Parts: sequence; C-alpha cells; structure tokens
Amino acid sequence: MPPAHPFDDDKLKEECGIFGVIGVTDASNFVALGLHALQHRGQEAGGIVSHDAEHGFNSARRFGYVRDNFTSQSLMQTLPGPLAIGHVRYSTAGSKGAQIRDVQPFFGEFSMGGAAIAHNGNITNADALRRELIERGSIFQSSSDSECIIHLMARSLQRNIPERMEDALRRVEGAFSVVAMTRSKLIGVRDPLGVRPLVLGKVADGWVLSSETCALDIIGAEYVREIEPGEMVVISAEHGVESLRPFRPQKSRFCIFEHVYFSRPDSIIGNRSVYETRRQIGVELAREAPVDADLVCPVPDSGTPAAIGFAHESGIPYGMGIVRNQYMGRTFIEPTEQIRNMGVRLKLNVNRALIKGKRVILVDDSVVRGTTSRKIKEMILDAGAAEVHFRIASPPTAWPCFYGVDTPQREKLLAATMTEEQMRDHLQVDSLRFVSLDGLYRAVGEVEGRNPKQPQYCDACFSGDYPVEPSDQIKKGFKLKTAAE
Repeated sequence: MPPAHPFDDDKLKEECGIFGVIGVTDASNFVALGLHALQHRGQEAGGIVSHDAEHGFNSARRFGYVRDNFTSQSLMQTLPGPLAIGHVRYSTAGSKGAQIRDVQPFFGEFSMGGAAIAHNGNITNADALRRELIERGSIFQSSSDSECIIHLMARSLQRNIPERMEDALRRVEGAFSVVAMTRSKLIGVRDPLGVRPLVLGKVADGWVLSSETCALDIIGAEYVREIEPGEMVVISAEHGVESLRPFRPQKSRFCIFEHVYFSRPDSIIGNRSVYETRRQIGVELAREAPVDADLVCPVPDSGTPAAIGFAHESGIPYGMGIVRNQYMGRTFIEPTEQIRNMGVRLKLNVNRALIKGKRVILVDDSVVRGTTSRKIKEMILDAGAAEVHFRIASPPTAWPCFYGVDTPQREKLLAATMTEEQMRDHLQVDSLRFVSLDGLYRAVGEVEGRNPKQPQYCDACFSGDYPVEPSDQIKKGFKLKTAAE
C-alpha cells in the first residue's frame, strides 16, 4: 500500500488508529469518517464492527485505504446500528503483509454476549501470554498480539464484559489504548502509563472515542477531554460516561514521538497544539544549532512546522525548496533498479529556481536509516545548492520502540552505530545537528527540560530508557541500555 509519508523506507511507521461512536444513527458512517481522519496512523488495512438490536453484530474488514473501501453505500448498509468501533492498521506485531485475519477490530462471543475490541499499542509480554493461553486450550485465529486480550477476557470469571476487560488488561504489559464495544456499551481504556493517546468527544446525543482530536473535527464532534492514563470509561445510553480506575496509579509516560511525528499537526495533545509544538522544536533547533545560510527548507510534509519555527527564530528566509507530488501512490512502472533509484524523485521534486546557488538548511523530523536523507541531499546538490545543512527536529533515534511503533532492528538505526559527526560524514553534508533531548522537552512545555530521574514522557527511542521492560524481546536476546551507554 502507498504510505502516508513519501519516504516509506526510512521513517518510523505509525502504530494504529482507533475510533468508536455510540448514540447516533448509522454510527458506522461516523466511524468511517473518523478512520479517514486517522489514516496517517495506519494505511495497511481497516475494519469496522457495528451493532443494532435487529441484526446484532456486523463487521467488515478490508485491505487498503478507508476511502477505497468504507465509502461504498452497499458496504456501509451492512453495518447498521447506533454503536460502532473501527481500526486502521499498520502491522507492528504479528505477521507482516496480507493476512485479513490480523485486521481489527477483533470479535468474541461470550456467555453474556458478544464484544469487539480495537487496540493501539503493543503488548510486550504477548509471546508469554500466547504460550500460556494455547497450553490452556485457547485457539488463536490471528498472529496479532491484540488477540490475547480477547482470550484473556474469555477465561475471566468476572460477571460482565467491562469487568472481564479489566481482568484481562491487568495481565497485559506494554502500551495499550483500547476501544471496545458490547451490545449496548462503548468502552475506552488507556494503560497506566498512558503511552498511547485516546480522547473523548461529544457528537449530538452520542459520544466518541478517538486516537486524536483531528478525527473529532471531521464529524463535528466537540472535544471533551483526554482519557487519563490508567482510566477506563464505560459509555451507555442509560448511564452516560462512567469512569473507572482498574490499575494501580503510575506517573504518566506519554509517547513524546506523538508530538514529533505521529499525530497530525491539527490535533491537540495535552492541551497543546501539535503544530505549535513542532514549530517550537524548530525554534529550539535554531537556538541550539545556528548556521549561516540563505534558505530554510522543510522536507515535506512532516518537517514543515519545525522549518517555519527555525526560519522565524534565525531570521533566515523560509522557502519551499522541495515540492511533494500529492498524487504519488504505488510506483506504476515495473520497479527495476533504475526505477527504484528514481523513487524519491517520483515523490518529491526540487524547486531549482529557489535552490540554485543557495546555502540551504534542510529541516526534517527524524533520521532513521539515513538512506533517504542522502538521496535528498544529492537532489539538492544536483539542483545547484552551494551548501547543504541538515537540522533534525528530534534527537537521534538510537533505540527500537516496543510500544506500538514499527522500528528497525537496533543495528539498522544510524544513530545506534554512529556519532553525530560520523552521521554527518556518512550523509556527506556540510553540517548535521539534532535537537537535544532537553530542547525537545522544552518545546513540549517542560521549561526545565527532561527530568533524568523521572522522565515526563516515554522517550525510549532516543534515550534507551524503557518505562516497561520489553520481556518478550529480552528473551529473544535484546540487550537493554547499560550504565556505560
């Protein structure tokens, strides 16, 4: 599938997006719109489950974009009812590639009725849970870690589905934001650390749960608040929104990369505009790593807010030196080696008239493998740039994420094997600087920067400081950060 970001081979992949609605006519149509707004979080596949009194539970799961599947009137008519949940997926756990059985939401039939569940995040003890459940007779239908939750619910002895979900999630380690539904209830849960996002909204006489606020906007819903870390909300027509606290309280460790890249710039996180945070990262970069140049140029689209902030703070003019082809999908020519080498040019083109003879500062959100950064640098030089300086709006990505982001193995991360100077030489640019971890924290509103004794966010991909030990990965040989590092 075509990626949301033009550099699909050299960016961290978003986890997933989840959305649920209760108390409106044809809730599945609202869910389809919400998933469309969350498409940036997963482009591989999507699914919707709905319920109404006459037809019971109905589901549809499809590969590809929401717009190509869930805009069909004939399909949407098979998903009636005032209650529905949905999920857009990029596979972070389970098999990669085309397996419809891995597409969420997952559905289970229990003695007290059916339930469907959609999960954003990653369960770090899923392998151990799966082995235990299989040994006790569970039969798995998918390779997804999320299916463990359904099986744990089935084995719970609690009296109703929300209580069974509490029971199941207490066994789960890692990161999870969950949207689930029974015949009459919409349920939302965040893990005790609040690593992944989940927000509550109000639409007409109904309620909405969503990964991001931008998806509330598309259906005209009013943003109410974030679901708090460790909170479960159970929403019904009879009782409205009920809040429960099933987990032991812990200090929040929200994923800081949501601010840097994953969330849409028009979303609100922690009462802060994502766009404004990214612009402020550019301001911090300009203060920390100034350079004499003629033009500040974003790598579209995710580098744009930071480039605007950098240009404003430095006084260097901002310009669209690289233009993105908005209609780039799959490569339509047989992907020979020659065509593959043209891949970046199919997606982006350099504005030669603006670039020629200039000392250019390229602002991007991250460097993962570095392959695309080199190609962009070559394009800029080919267009006649006098100098190329990279400024990166995140610290060096040196550690893999195990909480719902598809990260390369550590040895494939450029920053895991090279210093900043070595990366500059590898990319063959005039200068390369990343925003500091403290600078990033200041940009998200932490005036004193990062608290090393008790970090305010999950920043494991930068620091190697994992708030939840990735037990499955450690058993496979992953080495945690040592004191020397």
